[in-house]
Amino acid sequence: MTGVKINHFRIHKILLLALGVWPLQQSNLTRFQFIFLSSILTTQVIFQCTVFISQKCTTDLIIKVLSSIVFFISFIIKYNMFYVNINGMKDLLERLLHVCNELKDENEIAIINKYGCYGVRYTMLLTVFAICSIFLGIFASLWSDILNIISSINESRSHHLIIMTEYFIDQQKYFYFILLHTIAAFIIGVTAMVAIGTMFITYLQLVCGMFKIASYRIERAMSNNILQNINQLKYIFIYKGLICAVNIHRQAMNLSTVFMFNIETMMLCLIIFGVLSVSFNLFRVRIITAFLFAFVYILYMFLANYLGQIVTNYNEHIFITVYNVKWYRAPLSIQRMILFLMQRNVKNFTLNVRGLFSASIECFATLLKTSVSYFTVIYSTQ
Repeated sequence: MTGVKINHFRIHKILLLALGVWPLQQSNLTRFQFIFLSSILTTQVIFQCTVFISQKCTTDLIIKVLSSIVFFISFIIKYNMFYVNINGMKDLLERLLHVCNELKDENEIAIINKYGCYGVRYTMLLTVFAICSIFLGIFASLWSDILNIISSINESRSHHLIIMTEYFIDQQKYFYFILLHTIAAFIIGVTAMVAIGTMFITYLQLVCGMFKIASYRIERAMSNNILQNINQLKYIFIYKGLICAVNIHRQAMNLSTVFMFNIETMMLCLIIFGVLSVSFNLFRVRIITAFLFAFVYILYMFLANYLGQIVTNYNEHIFITVYNVKWYRAPLSIQRMILFLMQRNVKNFTLNVRGLFSASIECFATLLKTSVSYFTVIYSTQ
């Protein structure tokens, strides 16, 4: 853990420490921090659900309340399930960083740093987007107060929350306390989604770097200079090079598989609630918060499936590399090893969720189509 590769997770470390869920640093204080912040999120959902007790249930009310409840439940799922699997994530992160720090070849180090930088860029862009979303949400919540300040009318406007809640108290008198609770829950949820999501993105980017290194090792071992006038030393170099390529390829696949095993329950729940959230919020897309909720979830689903598609593509690129090298000029024993590599890569490698979903652009299109279908059903009932 002393290597420089931890720098690729420096932003995630700051955000996750603020949430009390940084895998590499857990203590009694971080546990209390998690319980406190999780309680704020959970109580926010509870006070949204109590609207059904205080008001008459109509289709419009149900859709209006569920559009925000489902979104906040996604926050809770992401935050709590990550904490439940925090030991598994710690082990995965340590294994990944160990593989990265074991690299000695300068070109391989440059490759892994390049893909780590991709992860950092994703993190910075999505963090900026999250900050803008938070400010937009706060601005929308305080819109009535802003109008009171800039308006020349003496009469003050009544306060209205952009999210329906019921605290069984005077909403106007305690408006700012209720608003503080809502904003705090929103900030915690958005921070959790961004910090955990971008950590997953950076992790998978580094795994893609490992796939790229496997291709690089094959190309280097089977280069034209090596295949000309093969002697015993070159034979050993090719043999060791291919073994090293197979090893890092296996490590990349194993890290991806174990990673998905640790988060598959979380992802399955997020997929279900994501489809519901997009469906409900498309129905109210003319309202700024509903538009924001729908856009955020569509973006989240796209990035998750896009990363899965990239991992699959990089694994397939190894097969293309093996196919394109001049393997026919190698000794027969090396050709047998190449043939084994080609057969191993015939089967597609995908990031799979419980055998139901394989992360890909096609899966994203299916989820979006399903969301629109549910929206159509809801709309037809009006």
